[in-house]
Amino acid sequence: MNALLMLPRWVFRQLVWLANSPRTLILSYLLLIVVCGTLYHYFEPDTSVGDAVWWAVVTASTVGYGDISPETWQARLVAAVLISVMVLLVIPLITAQFASRLIVDNDAFHHDEQEELKANLRQVRELLEEMAARQGVSVPDSAGPPPAVSDR
Repeated sequence: MNALLMLPRWVFRQLVWLANSPRTLILSYLLLIVVCGTLYHYFEPDTSVGDAVWWAVVTASTVGYGDISPETWQARLVAAVLISVMVLLVIPLITAQFASRLIVDNDAFHHDEQEELKANLRQVRELLEEMAARQGVSVPDSAGPPPAVSDR
């Protein structure tokens, strides 16, 4: 059973790596355009390389002007794969990358900062308990339930 899941796990890891690397994501987009344009030129011999790459860009962006369209079944298969990969994978990953850059809170504490704050808070709590013990005052336990709201 583990052998059956090796390929899907590998694909998933590659997608995560691709999604977390903007340069690689854009490079893969450009590579996909060039490869599909080259395949289109190969399957549609009447089309120039420039027109084939233009077709790939238009098809990948899902604009589909219709000025160039595949005639052979092989070129149509390339078009189907290109559209599917772009719409279901590349465009959502690029959109997610931009969205994550917009949503990131630069003022948020990092893990190290959070740990330092927790350690400092523990020290303050210990000092407060020592001072309260010297004064003969009990310090309420912070882990307990909050005090009841007074009736006004």
